[in-house]
Amino acid sequence: MTVQDFSSMRAAMVASQLRTNEVSNPRIADAFLAVERERFVPVGRSSVAYTDLPISLGNGRSLNAPLATARLINEVMPAKGESILLIGAATGYAASILAHLGCVVTAVEQDQALVDLAKPLLASQTGVTIVTGPLPEGCVSNAPYDVIIVDGAIESLPQSIVDQCADGGRVAAGIVNAGVVRLSSGYKAAGAVVLIPFAECQSVILPGFAPAKVFVF
Repeated sequence: MTVQDFSSMRAAMVASQLRTNEVSNPRIADAFLAVERERFVPVGRSSVAYTDLPISLGNGRSLNAPLATARLINEVMPAKGESILLIGAATGYAASILAHLGCVVTAVEQDQALVDLAKPLLASQTGVTIVTGPLPEGCVSNAPYDVIIVDGAIESLPQSIVDQCADGGRVAAGIVNAGVVRLSSGYKAAGAVVLIPFAECQSVILPGFAPAKVFVF
C-alpha cells in the first residue's frame, strides 16, 4: 500500500468517522490527519488501521477505535502546553495525537511489550514521556495534571488517579456498565471527579480497574 493510499484513508477517517460524530474542532481534526495511525498497528494490520474498530495488539490488549480516542480528546479540549496524563498508552497513538496538539504528555502503559513498541515510535516526538507501570496507579511523580485521559473503558475511576488531577482539571474516560461503554467526562472539584456520560461508543476494556469484590456472608 502506498503513502498516498494511507493519506487518503486517513482523510476519509477524519471526514466520515470523526467530523460526522461531533469531532469538529479544527485543531483536533488536524492532529488526526497528521498522525500516521498505520505506524502504530501490528505488522500486517496496516490495511485496517483506519477502520472504526479496535485492533488487537496481543496479550489481551487492543488499540482503541479511532472514534473513541477522538471523542475523549475532543471532550477535554487539551490546550497547547497543558500537562496530560494518558492512561493506557498501548503503542503510542493517542500520545502522538496529544503531542501534535502541543501538550506535555505522560503516557502510562503496564504491558512491557507495548512499551517497547511505543518508545521508538514516539522517539521523535517532543513532550512525551512513556512510563511503565500499573495503569490504575498513573504517574504520581509528574502530577498534578491539567487533563487526565483514560484511552479505554474502565469500571470505575480510582481515587489514586483522581488525586493526580489538578483542581479544576478535566478527566475523560470510558465507563463500562452492564456491558455498555459510555464515554464520560468531568472536572475535579473538592477532591472528587463526577464523570457525566456524553456518548455510547465501542471502546477497549483496560485491565486492572475492576472494583474490589465485596463478600456478603
